[in-house]
Amino acid sequence: MQAAPQLGVRLQVHEAQTPDEIEPALRAAVSDRAEALVVVGEALFNNPPARVPELVARVRLPAIYLLRANVEAGGLMSSGPDLVDMSGRLAAYIDRILKGANPGDLAIQQPMKFQVVINRKTAKSLGLTIPQSLLLTAEIID
Repeated sequence: MQAAPQLGVRLQVHEAQTPDEIEPALRAAVSDRAEALVVVGEALFNNPPARVPELVARVRLPAIYLLRANVEAGGLMSSGPDLVDMSGRLAAYIDRILKGANPGDLAIQQPMKFQVVINRKTAKSLGLTIPQSLLLTAEIID
């Protein structure tokens, strides 16, 4: 948030604590002339994965999500940890614990692999052109 003014970006925060507050928060963002959205990774915004992308599509704003599932459900893009990679590492931890390792002795792990996923159909519906540099590094869903 500290970098926003240096980049010439004005941040707005529109909170929702319940599913019924999501749509009014999106409409408030539109009223405040938001040009894009960052949807945080809270369960409220990701369960079910299509809820927020469907609401965001109604207000026609580009949005970035934490989870790939939101992009698969029609969201524009996500940038976050690769959950498949994390699941594999979790399985290795469970295996060690089942073989007698003390969970308290195992190091805490952070995500090691991240992914950017872009929904080309959503980008097109918003009239956005995806830069070539992103096309080369992101996974594209049509």
